[in-house]
Amino acid sequence: MPNYPIVSAAVLEKLRRYDTPTVCNVIELFGIRPRTSGYLDGRILPAYPKLPPMVGYASTATFRAGSPPRSGDVYAGLSTQVQLLADSPGPTIVVFQDLDDPAVAATFGEVMCTTYQAFGAVGLITSGAGRDLDQVEALNFPVFTNGTICSHGDCQIVQLDIPVRVGGITIYPGDLLHGDRNGVTTIPTEIAEAVADACGELMAAEQIVLDYLKSGSVTPAGYDDARKQCHARMQDLAQKCRASLENSLK
Repeated sequence: MPNYPIVSAAVLEKLRRYDTPTVCNVIELFGIRPRTSGYLDGRILPAYPKLPPMVGYASTATFRAGSPPRSGDVYAGLSTQVQLLADSPGPTIVVFQDLDDPAVAATFGEVMCTTYQAFGAVGLITSGAGRDLDQVEALNFPVFTNGTICSHGDCQIVQLDIPVRVGGITIYPGDLLHGDRNGVTTIPTEIAEAVADACGELMAAEQIVLDYLKSGSVTPAGYDDARKQCHARMQDLAQKCRASLENSLK
Protein backbone atom coordinates (compact mmCIF):
# COMPACT_ATOMS: atom_id res chain seq x y z
CA MET A 1 0.00 0.00 0.00
CA PRO A 2 1.32 3.50 -0.76
CA ASN A 3 3.04 5.07 2.24
CA TYR A 4 2.42 8.80 2.49
CA PRO A 5 0.69 11.17 4.93
CA ILE A 6 -3.06 11.41 4.53
CA VAL A 7 -5.65 13.79 5.86
CA SER A 8 -9.22 13.02 6.83
CA ALA A 9 -12.03 12.64 4.33
CA ALA A 10 -13.74 15.58 6.04
CA VAL A 11 -10.77 17.85 5.29
CA LEU A 12 -10.71 16.75 1.65
CA GLU A 13 -14.42 17.45 1.35
CA LYS A 14 -13.98 20.92 2.83
CA LEU A 15 -11.15 21.69 0.41
CA ARG A 16 -13.42 20.75 -2.52
CA ARG A 17 -15.75 23.61 -1.57
CA TYR A 18 -13.20 26.24 -2.53
CA ASP A 19 -11.56 27.22 -5.79
CA THR A 20 -7.85 26.73 -6.35
CA PRO A 21 -6.92 30.45 -6.25
CA THR A 22 -8.45 30.70 -2.77
CA VAL A 23 -6.43 27.68 -1.67
CA CYS A 24 -3.26 29.25 -3.10
CA ASN A 25 -3.97 32.53 -1.30
CA VAL A 26 -4.36 30.72 2.01
CA ILE A 27 -1.17 28.69 1.54
CA GLU A 28 0.71 31.98 1.09
CA LEU A 29 -0.38 33.07 4.58
CA PHE A 30 1.60 30.25 6.19
CA GLY A 31 4.91 31.44 4.74
CA ILE A 32 5.85 27.82 4.18
CA ARG A 33 7.15 28.24 0.61
CA PRO A 34 7.94 30.99 -1.92
CA ARG A 35 4.85 32.52 -3.52
CA THR A 36 6.04 31.45 -6.97
CA SER A 37 6.39 27.73 -6.21
CA GLY A 38 4.17 24.73 -5.61
CA TYR A 39 1.70 25.14 -8.48
CA LEU A 40 1.65 24.10 -12.14
CA ASP A 41 2.44 26.72 -14.76
CA GLY A 42 0.27 27.86 -17.68
CA ARG A 43 1.28 25.03 -20.00
CA ILE A 44 -1.09 22.67 -18.18
CA LEU A 45 -4.71 23.58 -18.89
CA PRO A 46 -8.09 22.10 -17.88
CA ALA A 47 -9.95 20.31 -20.65
CA TYR A 48 -13.26 20.81 -18.82
CA PRO A 49 -13.23 24.19 -17.06
CA LYS A 50 -16.81 23.89 -15.78
CA LEU A 51 -16.12 20.87 -13.57
CA PRO A 52 -15.85 21.49 -9.81
CA PRO A 53 -12.52 21.34 -7.98
CA MET A 54 -10.70 18.01 -7.69
CA VAL A 55 -8.72 17.04 -4.59
CA GLY A 56 -6.60 13.93 -4.26
CA TYR A 57 -3.20 12.32 -3.84
CA ALA A 58 -0.76 12.12 -6.73
CA SER A 59 -0.28 8.71 -8.30
CA THR A 60 2.67 9.36 -10.56
CA ALA A 61 3.98 7.81 -13.78
CA THR A 62 6.13 8.54 -16.81
CA PHE A 63 4.91 7.96 -20.36
CA ARG A 64 6.22 7.80 -23.89
CA ALA A 65 4.68 6.99 -27.26
CA GLY A 66 7.28 7.91 -29.84
CA SER A 67 8.64 4.42 -30.54
CA PRO A 68 7.52 0.79 -30.01
CA PRO A 69 8.35 -0.81 -26.64
CA ARG A 70 11.36 -3.12 -26.58
CA SER A 71 9.26 -5.83 -24.94
CA GLY A 72 5.66 -6.37 -23.88
CA ASP A 73 2.62 -4.56 -25.26
CA VAL A 74 1.91 -0.87 -25.43
CA TYR A 75 -0.16 -1.03 -22.24
CA ALA A 76 2.52 -2.77 -20.17
CA GLY A 77 2.45 -1.25 -16.69
CA LEU A 78 -1.27 -0.53 -16.60
CA SER A 79 -2.08 -3.49 -14.34
CA THR A 80 0.52 -2.39 -11.80
CA GLN A 81 -0.75 1.18 -11.99
CA VAL A 82 -4.31 0.05 -11.36
CA GLN A 83 -3.14 -1.91 -8.32
CA LEU A 84 -1.50 1.23 -6.93
CA LEU A 85 -4.76 3.11 -7.37
CA ALA A 86 -6.74 0.34 -5.70
CA ASP A 87 -4.33 0.29 -2.75
CA SER A 88 -4.40 4.04 -2.19
CA PRO A 89 -5.78 5.11 1.21
CA GLY A 90 -7.58 8.05 -0.39
CA PRO A 91 -8.76 9.51 -3.70
CA THR A 92 -6.00 9.71 -6.31
CA ILE A 93 -5.08 12.00 -9.17
CA VAL A 94 -3.06 10.30 -11.90
CA VAL A 95 -0.07 12.46 -12.86
CA PHE A 96 1.90 11.67 -16.03
CA GLN A 97 5.17 13.15 -17.17
CA ASP A 98 5.38 12.70 -20.95
CA LEU A 99 9.00 11.85 -21.79
CA ASP A 100 8.54 12.68 -25.48
CA ASP A 101 9.43 16.27 -26.25
CA PRO A 102 7.31 17.44 -27.87
CA ALA A 103 4.48 15.00 -27.20
CA VAL A 104 3.79 12.75 -30.19
CA ALA A 105 0.59 11.01 -29.04
CA ALA A 106 -2.16 11.14 -26.44
CA THR A 107 -1.42 10.02 -22.88
CA PHE A 108 -5.04 9.12 -22.22
CA GLY A 109 -8.40 8.45 -23.83
CA GLU A 110 -11.82 7.14 -22.87
CA VAL A 111 -10.70 3.65 -21.83
CA MET A 112 -7.81 4.87 -19.69
CA CYS A 113 -9.88 7.50 -17.88
CA THR A 114 -12.78 5.08 -17.32
CA THR A 115 -10.31 2.60 -15.87
CA TYR A 116 -8.73 5.12 -13.56
CA GLN A 117 -12.08 6.44 -12.37
CA ALA A 118 -13.29 2.91 -11.63
CA PHE A 119 -10.30 2.39 -9.34
CA GLY A 120 -10.77 5.56 -7.33
CA ALA A 121 -9.04 8.29 -9.31
CA VAL A 122 -10.76 11.69 -9.28
CA GLY A 123 -8.72 13.31 -12.05
CA LEU A 124 -5.69 13.19 -14.32
CA ILE A 125 -2.83 15.55 -15.17
CA THR A 126 -0.37 15.09 -18.00
CA SER A 127 2.45 17.20 -19.36
CA GLY A 128 1.51 15.63 -22.70
CA ALA A 129 -1.76 15.40 -24.59
CA GLY A 130 -5.16 13.76 -24.41
CA ARG A 131 -7.86 12.51 -26.76
CA ASP A 132 -11.47 11.18 -26.75
CA LEU A 133 -12.42 14.47 -25.16
CA ASP A 134 -16.18 14.12 -25.75
CA GLN A 135 -16.25 10.67 -24.19
CA VAL A 136 -14.12 11.66 -21.21
CA GLU A 137 -16.28 14.73 -20.63
CA ALA A 138 -19.26 12.44 -20.16
CA LEU A 139 -17.41 10.81 -17.24
CA ASN A 140 -17.21 14.14 -15.35
CA PHE A 141 -13.55 13.27 -14.90
CA PRO A 142 -11.27 16.34 -14.70
CA VAL A 143 -8.23 16.18 -16.97
CA PHE A 144 -5.43 18.70 -17.35
CA THR A 145 -3.18 18.58 -20.41
CA ASN A 146 -0.70 20.42 -22.59
CA GLY A 147 -2.79 19.80 -25.69
CA THR A 148 -4.84 17.35 -27.75
CA ILE A 149 -3.59 14.64 -30.15
CA CYS A 150 -5.89 12.22 -31.97
CA SER A 151 -3.69 9.06 -31.81
CA HIS A 152 -2.27 7.04 -28.92
CA GLY A 153 0.87 6.10 -30.87
CA ASP A 154 3.04 3.47 -29.20
CA CYS A 155 1.95 4.45 -25.71
CA GLN A 156 3.93 3.01 -22.84
CA ILE A 157 3.83 3.54 -19.09
CA VAL A 158 7.55 3.61 -18.40
CA GLN A 159 7.85 4.03 -14.63
CA LEU A 160 5.41 4.24 -11.74
CA ASP A 161 5.36 5.80 -8.31
CA ILE A 162 8.36 8.09 -8.84
CA PRO A 163 8.90 11.86 -8.73
CA VAL A 164 7.75 13.46 -12.00
CA ARG A 165 8.22 16.89 -13.53
CA VAL A 166 4.97 18.42 -14.77
CA GLY A 167 4.07 22.06 -15.38
CA GLY A 168 7.36 23.35 -14.04
CA ILE A 169 7.30 21.60 -10.66
CA THR A 170 8.29 18.22 -9.27
CA ILE A 171 5.36 16.16 -8.02
CA TYR A 172 6.02 13.26 -5.65
CA PRO A 173 3.85 10.19 -5.11
CA GLY A 174 1.26 11.07 -2.49
CA ASP A 175 1.45 14.84 -2.89
CA LEU A 176 -1.92 16.40 -2.10
CA LEU A 177 -3.26 18.23 -5.17
CA HIS A 178 -6.09 20.70 -5.68
CA GLY A 179 -7.18 21.71 -9.17
CA ASP A 180 -9.93 23.51 -11.03
CA ARG A 181 -10.34 25.71 -14.12
CA ASN A 182 -7.70 28.06 -12.73
CA GLY A 183 -4.94 25.46 -12.53
CA VAL A 184 -3.45 22.96 -10.08
CA THR A 185 -1.57 23.45 -6.82
CA THR A 186 0.05 21.18 -4.29
CA ILE A 187 -1.01 21.49 -0.64
CA PRO A 188 1.56 20.55 2.02
CA THR A 189 -0.18 17.86 4.05
CA GLU A 190 1.01 19.30 7.34
CA ILE A 191 -1.16 22.39 6.77
CA ALA A 192 -4.00 20.83 4.79
CA GLU A 193 -6.52 20.91 7.63
CA ALA A 194 -5.62 24.47 8.58
CA VAL A 195 -5.86 25.54 4.92
CA ALA A 196 -9.34 24.06 4.68
CA ASP A 197 -10.40 25.89 7.84
CA ALA A 198 -8.92 29.22 6.73
CA CYS A 199 -10.44 29.41 3.24
CA GLY A 200 -13.79 30.66 4.48
CA GLU A 201 -12.15 33.35 6.63
CA LEU A 202 -10.04 34.56 3.71
CA MET A 203 -13.10 34.85 1.51
CA ALA A 204 -14.90 36.78 4.23
CA ALA A 205 -12.00 39.25 4.41
CA GLU A 206 -12.05 39.75 0.65
CA GLN A 207 -15.81 40.19 0.74
CA ILE A 208 -15.39 43.42 2.74
CA VAL A 209 -13.89 45.08 -0.35
CA LEU A 210 -16.29 43.42 -2.77
CA ASP A 211 -19.35 44.44 -0.75
CA TYR A 212 -18.15 48.02 -0.62
CA LEU A 213 -17.54 48.14 -4.38
CA LYS A 214 -21.03 46.77 -5.00
CA SER A 215 -22.72 49.13 -2.53
CA GLY A 216 -23.57 51.67 -5.23
CA SER A 217 -21.94 54.56 -3.42
CA VAL A 218 -18.16 54.47 -3.58
CA THR A 219 -15.41 56.98 -2.98
CA PRO A 220 -11.63 56.66 -3.01
CA ALA A 221 -11.59 57.24 0.76
CA GLY A 222 -14.26 54.62 1.36
CA TYR A 223 -12.43 52.15 -0.86
CA ASP A 224 -9.21 52.76 1.03
CA ASP A 225 -10.99 52.14 4.34
CA ALA A 226 -12.48 48.87 3.06
CA ARG A 227 -9.07 47.73 1.91
CA LYS A 228 -7.58 48.55 5.32
CA GLN A 229 -10.29 46.47 7.03
CA CYS A 230 -9.61 43.61 4.65
CA HIS A 231 -5.86 43.87 5.23
CA ALA A 232 -6.31 43.80 9.01
CA ARG A 233 -8.44 40.65 8.76
CA MET A 234 -5.81 39.07 6.52
CA GLN A 235 -3.05 39.94 8.98
CA ASP A 236 -4.97 38.30 11.81
CA LEU A 237 -5.62 35.23 9.69
CA ALA A 238 -1.94 34.97 8.71
CA GLN A 239 -0.97 35.02 12.39
CA LYS A 240 -3.45 32.24 13.12
CA CYS A 241 -2.16 30.19 10.19
CA ARG A 242 1.47 30.50 11.23
CA ALA A 243 0.62 29.70 14.84
CA SER A 244 -1.19 26.54 13.75
CA LEU A 245 1.85 25.54 11.67
CA GLU A 246 4.17 26.04 14.65
CA ASN A 247 1.89 23.92 16.84
CA SER A 248 1.79 21.13 14.28
CA LEU A 249 5.59 20.99 14.14
CA LYS A 250 6.01 20.66 17.94
